Amino acid sequence: MADLVETAINAGNFNTLVKAATAVNLIEILKSPGSFTLFAPTDEAFANLIEGTLDSLLKDIPKLQKIVAYHIVSGDVRSDDLLEINEAETLEGSIVAIESADGKIKVNSANILKTDILTDNGVIHIIDAVLMPAMVAGR
Repeated sequence: MADLVETAINAGNFNTLVKAATAVNLIEILKSPGSFTLFAPTDEAFANLIEGTLDSLLKDIPKLQKIVAYHIVSGDVRSDDLLEINEAETLEGSIVAIESADGKIKVNSANILKTDILTDNGVIHIIDAVLMPAMVAGR
């Protein structure tokens, strides 16, 4: 089995996420032996950001680092765990809201499209939007 980064690269639809994680030096954490949960926005989710947002974020590394870290939770949080909790603390330091209803799970306002992609050092859940921590979104 591959680690979180190798799994994301091999999937082929997380190029922007991998590029952002590389730019902010979070790749090492995602390759480390610890156990992590990655809420992974697809390339399409990044493309749906307001035009120019991604380019400006790639030039503002501290802000981009907060955003990427906001998609990572310590520990192996699987779909059955997500059904039991209503929030999770991110590596960025703030909380994401977890909501489940009608067999669907949301993280903040993002829908989880696919759950439980297992890797050597954690699990990936594919989401349809880029999550923004409040302190970044409020600026």
